[in-house]
Amino acid sequence: MSQVLTPGRWRGLKTTSSRKNVFNILAFDQRGTFRKMLPPDTSYDDAAQMKRDIVVALSFHASAVLLDNQYGLQSVVDMNGGSGVLMAYEESGYSGDATYRRIKFEDTWTIPKIKQMGAAAVKVLAYYHPDTGALAAEIEATLKQVADECHQYDLPLFLEPLCYSLDANVAKESADFAKLRPELVIRTAERLSKTGADILKMESPVDPNFNGNQQEWASTFAELSKASTVPWVLLSAGVDFETFEAQARLACEAGASGWLAGRAIWKEVVTMTAEQRTQFLASKATDRIQRLNAISAQYARPWSDFYTPPTGSMTWYNDYDL
Repeated sequence: MSQVLTPGRWRGLKTTSSRKNVFNILAFDQRGTFRKMLPPDTSYDDAAQMKRDIVVALSFHASAVLLDNQYGLQSVVDMNGGSGVLMAYEESGYSGDATYRRIKFEDTWTIPKIKQMGAAAVKVLAYYHPDTGALAAEIEATLKQVADECHQYDLPLFLEPLCYSLDANVAKESADFAKLRPELVIRTAERLSKTGADILKMESPVDPNFNGNQQEWASTFAELSKASTVPWVLLSAGVDFETFEAQARLACEAGASGWLAGRAIWKEVVTMTAEQRTQFLASKATDRIQRLNAISAQYARPWSDFYTPPTGSMTWYNDYDL
């Protein structure tokens, strides 16, 4: 039986999805990663302006845009009003060491502020490994608290779990970790879809740098769909566009409710002149989004398969209390 959503969460998902109730979301909440892509002497104003230029150009083709609090204000102000806004809640990075990662939050950036500034949904990134015992339990409890607070303000939560290596000598970007990744991603979806998050934002279970077998991609996407009790979307995780396009089609065919992509669409523009950037965004980047939109429109599973809209009597608002 599908879950009945409150009015705000239902509208939040409608606002961030297409008319077919699938997600075509442009991601540009990068902060530290974004700065590393730019020349070291790039000013804050120039970085924020570049983000704004990219978002304004591409938001007309996306059902929503995922942004951050540090560089995203001008993007929110100037982007297409028909696209929903997701705001990142977590602080960039993590606390702890590379094999023991906790979520960081900024004291002055809160869910009430995200609601107040007009966002349709909240996004939280959590580094997570199901075999970390007490740490995994701590992160799950934190995510449940975040989901509860989002729902208190009637905002849906998009949860982005990222796996990582527990062995400092085994990098995530290695053949050894690639062997472990499918099981870790699928187990993560199974566990974290029970935290109260409304949508999971999942990385591919298969690392395409070490396994190009698309039949295996498809089978792991199907396992992920079976494991998750809530709708999920595929994130691009920095792969090139051609790889992500193939992943997105297979993921949507296997039950994903759309895609959420950033660098796969726009990463080349950060090294271009303003004139080159304008031309690239209007042509190549726009074409990329439109191709992904066509995939989700044809193959993705609507998130509304999982949820039911609210109903009520003439006095429903009497009991509507946040």
